Amino acid sequence: MALITLAAALEAAREGNYGVGAFNVTDLAQAEAVLDAAAETDSPVIVQTIAGASVHGRDELFWEALVTLVARYPEVPTVLHLDHGASYEDCVRAIDAGFTSVMIDGSMRDHTTPATFEENVAVTRRVVEYAHQHGVSVEGELGTIGGSEDGGASSKEIVLADPDEAERFVAETGVDALAVAIGTSHGAYKFTSPPDGTVLRMDLISEIAQRIPKTHLVMHGSSSLPADLRERINAFGGKLPESWGVPESEKARSTQLGIRKINQGMDSHMAWTAEVRAYLDADGIGCDPALYGSKGRVAMQQMVADRMQVFGQAGQSYRHR
Repeated sequence: MALITLAAALEAAREGNYGVGAFNVTDLAQAEAVLDAAAETDSPVIVQTIAGASVHGRDELFWEALVTLVARYPEVPTVLHLDHGASYEDCVRAIDAGFTSVMIDGSMRDHTTPATFEENVAVTRRVVEYAHQHGVSVEGELGTIGGSEDGGASSKEIVLADPDEAERFVAETGVDALAVAIGTSHGAYKFTSPPDGTVLRMDLISEIAQRIPKTHLVMHGSSSLPADLRERINAFGGKLPESWGVPESEKARSTQLGIRKINQGMDSHMAWTAEVRAYLDADGIGCDPALYGSKGRVAMQQMVADRMQVFGQAGQSYRHR
């Protein structure tokens, strides 16, 4: 079974009224951590990565290894997803490599300029046509999720999704899933105070879900940025500023309002980094990546397994058997 499409994973989530975590990975060990967490909790899962955002020198080598790794977990219903595909060409490369889902982020013309609605529709529709011919699901984006999705210095301003445009966008593109900007933000610095109804527009989820009931909704930038991990990282040389992310309670509530795919990268990467920093501080002469890397992998697995419980996907693998 192993590889499934995003559409199949999210349709089962709709029927079971839960969310499916989509966890960003930058190398094979992180992907193993996510898949081990899914096996441990009996969860369907979305393993996702961004083109050019890994420790590997070439996407194709990493992507081929990901497909092989997923095959080692036949009991885990797994979506292999390209996150924030920046172009039609990136999406085609991922589809040809064996991914079962791609996101085309047509919301931006470049890192600083939002695309027009028409430009977004055009590139998204082109990706949908190619993907659906190959049995692959497509996620689009409407509005702009803030921050930096690849950990780089560039940052995008938040532009909230418009329910009227969401309805038009789905009708004109045929996407299987839609990332809607509701005030969340990518990266390790999100909000300067605990988010409330004026920052996270959860009401938009309900309204958009009613407008496009057959299209699955996606929440990006949903990491909660645990204070204990920030403090642990900073205790061993980090300089992360105080910041608030999306509370776990809000993520859980979003699955009851219509969110089916919940993207999470920074929380698990913070867990990985905290353990690596602590290990290297304790072992001042250690230089073996196998030793500190394995500490990070285990910490990341524990974080992902915890999030799977919060999102409600734990114990839901049976729906794909």
